[in-house]
Amino acid sequence: MTWSDFYLFCFLVGFLLSAASLFLSAAHVHFPGHGHHGLHVHHGDAHGVSYFNFSTASAFLAWFGGAGYLVTRYSSLWVWLGLGVAVASGAAGAAAVFWFVAKVLLRHERDLDPADYEKVGVLGRLSAAIRDGGTGEMIFSQEGARRTTAARSEDGSAIPRDTEVVITRYEKGIAYVRRWDDLVQ
Repeated sequence: MTWSDFYLFCFLVGFLLSAASLFLSAAHVHFPGHGHHGLHVHHGDAHGVSYFNFSTASAFLAWFGGAGYLVTRYSSLWVWLGLGVAVASGAAGAAAVFWFVAKVLLRHERDLDPADYEKVGVLGRLSAAIRDGGTGEMIFSQEGARRTTAARSEDGSAIPRDTEVVITRYEKGIAYVRRWDDLVQ
C-alpha cells in the first residue's frame, strides 16, 4: 500500500462516516452511549460540545486523507512534509466542523433548569370555571409558551371563569389553585 492509497482510504472512510452521520442525524437516529454531536462530554466548548466527537473525528479523517492524497499524488513534497500538511489540513477541517456545530448550530442551546418548569407559584387565569368540588381549566405562561392545565380549588370552593389564580400545589396533573385576590390581601 502506497502513501497515496493510505490517504485515499482515509478520505473515503472519513467522507462516508461524515455522510452517514449527516443522514442518520437528519433521521434523528442516535446510537446508545453517544450524545448528540458529542454533547455533555468534558473538555469542550461552553455549550458542552467535546472537541473530540464523532463529527470532528470524521471531518479530520476526510480532510487529512483528501489533503494527503492530493499532496502525494500531485506534488513532489518529501513524505514527512506531506504528512505534516495532511495533519494540519485535517486539524483545520475538524476545527471548522467544531466551530460550526458549537457556534452556529448550538448557539442558542442551554441546559434545562427544572426550576423553570416548576408550577407551584405560577399565576394564571381560569379558562373554564371550577364548580364546587369540581375541576376547571387554567391558562398560564411559562418559558415563553402558553400552557393549560386542569385546575381545582385548594379549598374545594367554586371559582368563576376569568379569575386570576395562583397554583399552590401540583399533583398528578392537576393544579390546586387559590384566587390571586385572596393571596394579596
